[in-house]
Amino acid sequence: MAETLIAAREIVLKHNTRVLLDRAALALCTGDRVGLVGRNGSGKSTFLKILFGDVMPDSGEVIRARDLVIGYLPQEFTLDPALTVGENVRNGAQHVLKLIEEFETLPGHSNRHDYLEERIQHFDGWNLDHRIKSAISELGCPPADSPVTKLSGGEKRRVALARALVSQPDVLILDEPTNHLDTESIGWLTDYLKVYPGAMLVVTHDRHFLDEVANGIVELRNGVFERYEGGYTEYLVARSEKLASEELVEHKRQMFLRREIDWVRGRPKAQTSKSKVRLDRFYEVQEDAPPPEEGELDLIVPPPPQLGNRVVELEDVGLEFSGRRLFSGLSLLFAGGTRVGVTGRNGLGKTSLLRIILGQAPPSEGEVRIGSLTKFNYVDQSRLQLREDKTALEEVSDGSEWVQWGDSKLSLRGYLRRFLFTDDRLTTPVRLLSGGERSRLLLARILKQGGNFLVLDEPTNDLDLPTLRVLEEALVSFPGCVLVVSHDRYFLNRVCTDIVAFEGEGRVVTSAGNYDYYLEKKKRLAAEAAAWATAAAAAARPGAKAGAKAGAKTAPPAAPAPAKGRKLSYNEQRELEGIEAAILAAEGKVAEMEARLVDPGFHKTAGARGSQFMAQLDAARAEVAKMYARWEELGARV
Repeated sequence: MAETLIAAREIVLKHNTRVLLDRAALALCTGDRVGLVGRNGSGKSTFLKILFGDVMPDSGEVIRARDLVIGYLPQEFTLDPALTVGENVRNGAQHVLKLIEEFETLPGHSNRHDYLEERIQHFDGWNLDHRIKSAISELGCPPADSPVTKLSGGEKRRVALARALVSQPDVLILDEPTNHLDTESIGWLTDYLKVYPGAMLVVTHDRHFLDEVANGIVELRNGVFERYEGGYTEYLVARSEKLASEELVEHKRQMFLRREIDWVRGRPKAQTSKSKVRLDRFYEVQEDAPPPEEGELDLIVPPPPQLGNRVVELEDVGLEFSGRRLFSGLSLLFAGGTRVGVTGRNGLGKTSLLRIILGQAPPSEGEVRIGSLTKFNYVDQSRLQLREDKTALEEVSDGSEWVQWGDSKLSLRGYLRRFLFTDDRLTTPVRLLSGGERSRLLLARILKQGGNFLVLDEPTNDLDLPTLRVLEEALVSFPGCVLVVSHDRYFLNRVCTDIVAFEGEGRVVTSAGNYDYYLEKKKRLAAEAAAWATAAAAAARPGAKAGAKAGAKTAPPAAPAPAKGRKLSYNEQRELEGIEAAILAAEGKVAEMEARLVDPGFHKTAGARGSQFMAQLDAARAEVAKMYARWEELGARV
């Protein structure tokens, strides 16, 4: 049986009159990798502080194993301003450093020698310097000798994350660890946590990250914890089944109350034992009401104005900054329904690309053409600051009681109800709103501006998972254009029709399809390049020709030389990028038809339809051949 490392029992916590935790209980055992989910403002971050010991609950207790070491990354953290990046990261391993210092000063015959050696090995202390260097590098932290006073907020957060990881503690408690990390850094963190030997509790909105690292999901709902086995996808399935079961139970309860209400209103006498039992049963079922259902956001993006024939076009756009070429030769064509995801390491020019498209900065080369009817709505990383003394209604109103909603108008109160603001919360000062309410209020104020071209820079930061799901659905159904910078792989897969990937060294790749398809294509091209390189090296070795005469394998034929003539148009370039996926789909269709053809049962039932089916199969095969020919034609002109 796994050892319990830390356990919270009967935890009660109130915020003003609101109960955040209602006799909540949760235990972490060795090997647990648990994702904690729930709406913003439900108390997740506060519970992490209770586990760590920074906040005391109103009642209940937290029990920790003896000599337990916890690594903690809170949302509000502090770094020592007098220390460098490397020194701050090293501070996260003070307990290991003290063990090593005592071990090195002990005489060999000391009784503590074996104990200290076992503890140092438990924390992998002899590899501490290597882990510090690796964490600083892989998480994209500034150089180790950099002063922390000059770092941005995102850089400081990466340093704080590295500090929490390097000691290899017994328990890791992480609050939004993937915020401000690029895709490569998230990949490294994912791989690190997959082999991490301790227990982990993480609050994050990154669903792909949860699917990769979590073996359990705990939902904080109505003040208590509900645990599900598996990652985020398994949690969604199990939670859906549970909600359906609860809905059925509530339906039966309501049916019982409707059947009994007329009898109860008749004021039956309770002198008889049967009447008393029946009355008691009615009042028991009546009081056994489920907790109030959590509201769901409505579609939150206002209908956009009509787009023109030209929306935004980029042709061979490039950018240099301080003598450094960030990217070049980038061509993009936006039309209604286009949703482009921009991804890549921080500092490669993603935000600069947004500013070029918005017309806020000129490109160093190439041309940007913006349609006359294109209306941008830009949501930047910092968004807008809320005014603490204003109410939620005042913060969004801008002096108007109406919001333009397509061709009609929507009352401001009705608009804010779509963001789950009840009438009493509309008149609540911003300073008293929860984190989730503040995030929804920011979205409401920004999206109220309308526009037919949404530009979103890291929109998933600080949004809870239910809000994220509805935002994704709203963007998918948005008839205008969407350009989004994000490192959230799950979000990119659900929303995007195209990917623009900044791969470093000035290289920017455009790919039709979602992020997973971009990665699949990148991996396949890398494998093909490696195979060609290996074959070319083998062919260049002495004796390669003799081997070829003897029947040995030689390098594949060289790629056809580019044909002279015009270059690919933008539409042809997009066709080339998507043709591999189209060929795979067409070949899959042919394979499925061929599998039916060899099925003995098919010929028994096909009858006269057999010849028609064969004609369809021949046409499908011809289409595949035609697509291959088109692929070769386009590829020869690249």
